Amino acid sequence: MAGKPELEVVWFKRDLRVNDHGPLVEACSRARETGGWVLGFYAIETAVIRAPDYAGRHWAATREALAELRENLARIGMPLAVRDGDALELLERLRAHAAARGTRLALWSHEETGNAATYARDRAVRRWVRAHGIEWTELVQTGVVRRLSSREGWAAAWEDRMRRPTVAEPEPGSARGWSHVESGELPKAEELKLESDPCPGRQSAGEAAAQDLLGSFLAYRGSNYSREMSSPRTAADACSRLSVPLALGTISLRTVARAAWARAEELRDAREAGAGGGRFRIGSVRSFIARLHWHCHFIQKLEDEPRIETQAFLPALDALRAGDWTGEHESRLAAWVEGRTGYPLIDACIRSLRATGWINFRMRAMLMSFASYDLWLPWREPGLRLARLFTDYEPGIHWPQVQMQSGTTGINTLRMYSPLKQSLDQDPSGEFIRRWVPELAAVPDVFVHEPWRMPTVSQQAARCAVGRDYPAPVVDHKEAVRHARAKFSEIKRRAEHRAEAQAVFVRHGSRKRPGTEVVEPRWFDKAGENARREGGDQLELGV
Repeated sequence: MAGKPELEVVWFKRDLRVNDHGPLVEACSRARETGGWVLGFYAIETAVIRAPDYAGRHWAATREALAELRENLARIGMPLAVRDGDALELLERLRAHAAARGTRLALWSHEETGNAATYARDRAVRRWVRAHGIEWTELVQTGVVRRLSSREGWAAAWEDRMRRPTVAEPEPGSARGWSHVESGELPKAEELKLESDPCPGRQSAGEAAAQDLLGSFLAYRGSNYSREMSSPRTAADACSRLSVPLALGTISLRTVARAAWARAEELRDAREAGAGGGRFRIGSVRSFIARLHWHCHFIQKLEDEPRIETQAFLPALDALRAGDWTGEHESRLAAWVEGRTGYPLIDACIRSLRATGWINFRMRAMLMSFASYDLWLPWREPGLRLARLFTDYEPGIHWPQVQMQSGTTGINTLRMYSPLKQSLDQDPSGEFIRRWVPELAAVPDVFVHEPWRMPTVSQQAARCAVGRDYPAPVVDHKEAVRHARAKFSEIKRRAEHRAEAQAVFVRHGSRKRPGTEVVEPRWFDKAGENARREGGDQLELGV
């Protein structure tokens, strides 16, 4: 290829940035060497936006990030062509377009671990490039390893990747852009025929916002991260809020990890010099770094075994909640996703999530646990509902976590959250509840966590009649948990279950250190949150 002009196409997927973007830098370098051209390409893929895990809020965030990316690429001299349709068909049109001008096409992108739609697309594109003799260079973006044969040494490999220097964006005006295609519009959700999905509190998704979030988190917002990330009252500020940028790739995981390591070293040096670190706790930075590690640990599971998006780690566990989907299932699911279960913290969290696209980890885990154990719903449908609500939806983290909270991994302790205990622990004054469940605004503190216990006179005083203004509990938590434990106990006694669980353990378990035993994270100990081993400050581990 050297010395022959080419059209170097940088295929952007979930890496919508110019900083630390290896394919972008390498493509521009190749074009300069060969006297060729560069073009950025983004496909609004029909298979992706029509998939059951996609929603309008996802496109709204992506659209915003693409607008900023287009501006940043223009500064370099590279156009960004955006088209909607089938990715493979769009790439073929681009190849034919270039060929008509006597130009070969070369394709550059990052590796991606996505959902079933993107997995099928990548396999089709691989066949297409081979058929046409096209060079497709896929570069590493995270700590996820393709074709991993063993988890031994994985943690060390992750750290090695993250500690490598980041790649600076190309110099302004340094790219020779291909001008023979129109850039294309960035359609609105309704133009793509996506359902209305209002999310008034959605956070900004662009590259500049991501850098600002990282800076403010490490400077002051994350000073008490490890202690404040569990409560929905404090987590929105105490957490980094980098989950959306990481999911869209408007900031690289390596950029975040290196900045966090640098901050930890700064705090350590200050402490050793006797200057202290002010209010900022070095343990908070270390806890945050651990979650960046877990981010890739969970995505690696889906990379290694794509079927877990739709099947339980242990398929036999899918049979626990199997059966015909009934009207009762539908009614319970609707109450859960609309925030009218009669459990105040559950309802406050789901309503907050619907309005903002984000909720902290412990509350996400509680929501999924409630759907799985209290409502006894098969994990896939609640998982899809959450996927569509999470603006930071990351398939590789989402589905292993959904299964973990539903008890279908076969290797994790069952975590059956008590909505009442979590409410008392994480929102003792009812501040968060009253904000998102205004029906309970005037309910006294003593009843705000258990409004069904209010005497009639108290309901009248608070103008909140249980069963009319606010629903009675849709299920009895203690009875539901008793039923769930009995069902799981029955299947776990089987010898074949233990053998299958061990196989999952060996394939997907993390390693403490290379050469040591396989371990899974203990998400919560009896005293509460185990900050070192919990594995993420939210279900998407978006930290």
